[in-house]
Amino acid sequence: MAKPKVAKKPGKVLRKAKKADIRRPAGGAFAVLRPNEANFASLTPVSFLPRSAEIHPERIAVIHGARRYTYRQFYNRARQLASALARAGIRPGETVSVMLPNVPAMVEAHYGVPMLGAVLNTINTRLDAATVAYILQHGEAKALITDREFAAQVGPALTKLKKRPLVIDVDDAVYSGPGERLGKIEYEDFIAKGDPNFAWTPPAEESSAIALNYTSGTTGNPKGVVYHHRGTFLESVGNIMAWPLPPKPVYLWTLPMFHCNGWCFPWSVVAMGGTHVCLRRVDPALIFSMVVEHGVTHMCGAPTVLNMLVSAPAEQRRKFDHVVDIQTGGSPPPAKVIKGMEELGFRVTHIYGMTELQGPSTLCVPQDGWEKLPLEERAALTARQGVRYPVVEGHMVADPKSLKPVPRDGKTIGEIMVRGNTVMLGYLKEPKATADTFRNGWMHTGDLAVEHPDGYVEIKDRAKDIIISGGENISSVEVEIALYKHPAVQFAAVVARPDQKWGETPCAFVQLKPGTNATADEIIAFCRDHLARFKAPKSVVFGPLPMTATGKIQKFVLRERARAL
Repeated sequence: MAKPKVAKKPGKVLRKAKKADIRRPAGGAFAVLRPNEANFASLTPVSFLPRSAEIHPERIAVIHGARRYTYRQFYNRARQLASALARAGIRPGETVSVMLPNVPAMVEAHYGVPMLGAVLNTINTRLDAATVAYILQHGEAKALITDREFAAQVGPALTKLKKRPLVIDVDDAVYSGPGERLGKIEYEDFIAKGDPNFAWTPPAEESSAIALNYTSGTTGNPKGVVYHHRGTFLESVGNIMAWPLPPKPVYLWTLPMFHCNGWCFPWSVVAMGGTHVCLRRVDPALIFSMVVEHGVTHMCGAPTVLNMLVSAPAEQRRKFDHVVDIQTGGSPPPAKVIKGMEELGFRVTHIYGMTELQGPSTLCVPQDGWEKLPLEERAALTARQGVRYPVVEGHMVADPKSLKPVPRDGKTIGEIMVRGNTVMLGYLKEPKATADTFRNGWMHTGDLAVEHPDGYVEIKDRAKDIIISGGENISSVEVEIALYKHPAVQFAAVVARPDQKWGETPCAFVQLKPGTNATADEIIAFCRDHLARFKAPKSVVFGPLPMTATGKIQKFVLRERARAL
């Protein structure tokens, strides 16, 4: 491992350093004590795997259908992946994209790719071909590991690229649906070419990139959010501390691993020597069955997952004799859903985070005595976004210009701002957007909230009109751009409409051009032809749009209308 660079004259560095330089060394006699190979190692979540493999080599690490991988096998397979990628010409700092469901190859990619020093780019499997092509092009993917289930999106995306990456197909035995192979080699054959004893080393710089995740913005193209080794290490540890995650958890993958790298749980679970139970698609019958069969203790998911479990018919449910902890983020679960989950044997924890924060940043920590409160009162408390993670350095609700924190009155609205190690490095190739997000030394989330007297945060609105539907971000502007392509649309605006199943869904308000006609079904079908299906409006309202004197559409009026529908 390379030695950290040390200033020969730390005193001179200190005199030249600005007051805001947080890296300045200690003064006086302590200035000569500097990091070295004996007392410093770059933080990386990849280091969790060799430790667990050393301590628990025969413990089951991954379950998928009839397949079982021990920690010894898991570590070997990750190193084989790293080695095979290196032999295929992938170099440190280059991007390896994956478009996979929650299968073993996805878990392995979270270790094998960064072992090489490459950057892991997990792509949302619900995206359309045009967006997939943009991500591959913008992220400069040198390799793509893709499941044949997504050939209908990936195939056309590849034809749009100027330079095609190395394509590695995953032909999962659990999957029997449509889809063709797009590459020249299958995943198992590919990693078989790799060395299970591949000698990897931690990154020389812990601030170097480990992952690239694309998130919806307020324009048509998504932004590339860059994670670093130090941040993902600490976020993973934060998950363990905050929930808390005990030794040997059995974690069921209902949360897509493509979303914020599964909130960093691919690393957290391994750190605690736990078992990953893979699940290709969210199916209540399968979830109940796996909870019983494998003794699942933990899982995460959007409010949609909770609604699906509560609404599952009796014949799909299975009784179990232990409590299953589940984290959920997005729209707060209503009281009846929390009650229904508790009756089924689940304990719900509400969290808040965003792609730019590498996963959860706050959670609603239960206070002593809450369990004795009436359900409605307890649900109102637990539905709040809560308090900061133990690894989050700074968190406040404040005026975005003055940075003055709002009063803790539960009424005054401010913007949630965060800073610390779990904040992203920045947006790939977008220095202006990065600087704007990090202005005044804080990460501006764009989420508007209040702070209650007990210090718990509650989100009230989203400043950039992002709609969170089923745990996925949808840009209202992106949907509006699609609507404006319809020949009959004169004005259009999209806002979130509360939905019992999805939390929120896009609701389109459309003003047609004089002399034209269109139906709601026609508008929705048109949007589905121009967007990923989940982004299309679920409801359409026709009529004049409320506008200001300057012609700006008054979205706050439309939000109220949508809530009343």
